Amino acid sequence: MIKGIILDVDGVIIGNKQGYNWPLPNTRVLETLKSLRQNGVVISLCTGKGTFAIHEIVKLAHLDNVHIGDGGAVVADILNQKIIEQHTIDTNHVLTILDMLLSHNIYTELYTQDGYYIQKNQIGDKTEKHKAILYREPNIVDSLREKANELAVVKIMPVADDETQKNVIISLFEQFKNTLTLQWGIHPTALPYQFGIITLQGISKKQAAITISKHTGVPLDEMLGVGDGMTDWQFMEICGYAGAMGNASQGLRDHVALKNDRGYVGKSVDENGALDILKHFKLV
Repeated sequence: MIKGIILDVDGVIIGNKQGYNWPLPNTRVLETLKSLRQNGVVISLCTGKGTFAIHEIVKLAHLDNVHIGDGGAVVADILNQKIIEQHTIDTNHVLTILDMLLSHNIYTELYTQDGYYIQKNQIGDKTEKHKAILYREPNIVDSLREKANELAVVKIMPVADDETQKNVIISLFEQFKNTLTLQWGIHPTALPYQFGIITLQGISKKQAAITISKHTGVPLDEMLGVGDGMTDWQFMEICGYAGAMGNASQGLRDHVALKNDRGYVGKSVDENGALDILKHFKLV
């Protein structure tokens, strides 16, 4: 029996159809999540975006339990303003990464659990697209390096122009792989840009899902994980049930099939596929 749901956000409950599922989820999706939560189902949103970027969804659906932000660096009960876990990056590592990225003219953002920072000389198209996705204006500073000394940084986000620049970032990051983790995400409204997610080593959506299970008392075997990309398999694999969106990567759909009757591929985000998955598992 499913008692908890861990739900990715972008590409799952948020698409790119203005007024339908962007910038907020479809009304039917929000109302369904609210109803499930009122009936006692734990519903945890899971995102690589800043934790603050899911506040509005949490409020609208009244999801008064714990959620995953910043790729797993923050686990928080947003409505009750409680941080369950927060994993900050050592300032020396932040400064070294900044020097590396900025020297290669790579657009970079620094994140705390309640805001994000960009350098004044990097303002541009990426800034505009990302603030629409995050529902938040950035804090603009003359020097990220100087500001980093004052911040509890939970995530560094380099934004790649395309696949070629993504590979450059991956190559540059190689020297830090023993101390930090690099994951990747996309957003349907910002393609072809790709978003790097640099956190402490060992920080992931999987680790955060384990924290949620311990905090809520819901066994992972009684949780449904829903996503659209291979980074979501981190937490979906350890959940007893898994649902992939119709717009999910082929790799994720193949992995979900390994769950047999506990796995299901639903419709796309633009067809409210999350509801399709919930119906399949008899949650609605």
